[in-house]
Amino acid sequence: MEYKMFCYQCQETAGCSGCTKGGVCGKTPHTANLQDLLLYVTRGLCEVTTRLRKEGKEIETNINRLVTRNLFVTITNVNFDDAAIERHIKETIETTGNLRRQLKNQDNLSEAAFWENTEELDQKANTVGVLATENEDVRSLRELITYGLKGIAAYHYHINAYGREEETIDAFLQEALTKTRDDSLSVEDLISLTMETGKYGVEVMKALDAANTEAYGNPEVTEVSTGVRKNPAILISGHDLHDLEMLLEQTKGTGVDVYTHGEMLPAHYYPKFKKYDHFVGNYGNAWWKQKEEFEAFGGPVLLTTNCLVPPKESYRERIYTTGTVSFPGCPHIEADKDRRKDFSELIAHAKQCQPPTELENGTIVGGFAHNQVLALADQVADAVKSGAIKKFVVMAGCDGRARSRDYYTEFAKNLPKDTVILTAGCAKYRYNKLNLGEIGGIPRVLDAGQCNDSYSLAVIALKLKEVFGLEDINELPIIYNIAWYEQKAVIVLLALLALGVKNIHLGPTLPAFLSPNVADVLVKQFGIAGIKTVQEDLESFFA
Repeated sequence: MEYKMFCYQCQETAGCSGCTKGGVCGKTPHTANLQDLLLYVTRGLCEVTTRLRKEGKEIETNINRLVTRNLFVTITNVNFDDAAIERHIKETIETTGNLRRQLKNQDNLSEAAFWENTEELDQKANTVGVLATENEDVRSLRELITYGLKGIAAYHYHINAYGREEETIDAFLQEALTKTRDDSLSVEDLISLTMETGKYGVEVMKALDAANTEAYGNPEVTEVSTGVRKNPAILISGHDLHDLEMLLEQTKGTGVDVYTHGEMLPAHYYPKFKKYDHFVGNYGNAWWKQKEEFEAFGGPVLLTTNCLVPPKESYRERIYTTGTVSFPGCPHIEADKDRRKDFSELIAHAKQCQPPTELENGTIVGGFAHNQVLALADQVADAVKSGAIKKFVVMAGCDGRARSRDYYTEFAKNLPKDTVILTAGCAKYRYNKLNLGEIGGIPRVLDAGQCNDSYSLAVIALKLKEVFGLEDINELPIIYNIAWYEQKAVIVLLALLALGVKNIHLGPTLPAFLSPNVADVLVKQFGIAGIKTVQEDLESFFA
């Protein structure tokens, strides 16, 4: 079969094998192939930067950030704009050429470090994708590492937004990316690199946690409204808290309210954002419901990171993108040289719109990041020791469109009453509006925040291990039943493996990019497993 494209990086990939005629996410074959080419030329650039480091040269900040941006652009549901991707390709090729000429030794560099025929983007794009690696197991490990690196890049991008740099992460990211096309590496070498990628996943999430909390304070227990007011408003989605801060500052005193959507919900948990009385609440649910919810909102929507679904014509002119996100026909807001963004056009647009249509009226409780939970450590420990809490279930990760994800709602509903859910990411929308009650004042759903806040769940587990004097994190009464969708979930998984966590259940399907042999390694070494029916899994987990 001759493929127009080949992509299997997300959970919803066609037939759980690969999108070949068009992406389930909505990207066209041309867009998919251009993203493959962007990844190809970025590997060439990284080959050069890695060798320059070995020659004792420093890599400029703008080049490190270019690599980070390029990887983020290729994550699912980020960029659908062919013209923007072509600009990134050409910029990367030019940057690689300039740096390559600084090398003392150019011997044995790959074709990717030299390729610069910008007149033949389409022809080249068709030859450098996933299937360019013929060996199934090598391809599987290369893609697993690459998707983990994309996740690291996404989190590092948010760190960079604060003007912060993590040079060791940049250096690893770039060297590891070059190794994903190094034919001298064995399967064992690639498995080792996979674990190292997980280790750096922990480091980047730790660094992002520090950047967020230093800027906005430690998340605290918060009730977030799901209703609306009668003012014109802006809806902000994605993950970038720095973008949100700029938007709140610029909308202050304008009569325009701001609501969060999807993964931006946890912004309400940060103390610094509570000073804005026009920061009203959360509107709607997870990313995949945006076509109906953006339509109903009626005002402009700002997309700051991944999770964009190709918009309908009826509201496309109300979708504003920024950062790595782009879609043809949607206004795009660029940052200036000082990383500042001017949202005046967006605010003026909001003033012309009617107030949002109310979808629901209630509250969501969250804010249980590691600092907050550790403050309750004694209370939690007492509840465990008394038997009031028998198990914790980590149900972090992503939500998605598939009906099979109803499993997570039913699983949460049917958990024993002495069980507490630890969550982060948009998977929580499957159960965060259920009334599951409390155990001795401790809510049965503890939401740590965004997907990158999965770091909090690791910190909590390590603290509980210390409190109970255990030698092994796997001795804790914790079950891992995680939903995944895209590449940031991949790095969360690898980070957990790097921390020694075993017996993680992953659903609603195992990744299509895991070959049978690679999946077998993960099963034997780490106890990775899929999910079955709710009843079967409950019986298994709580036997």
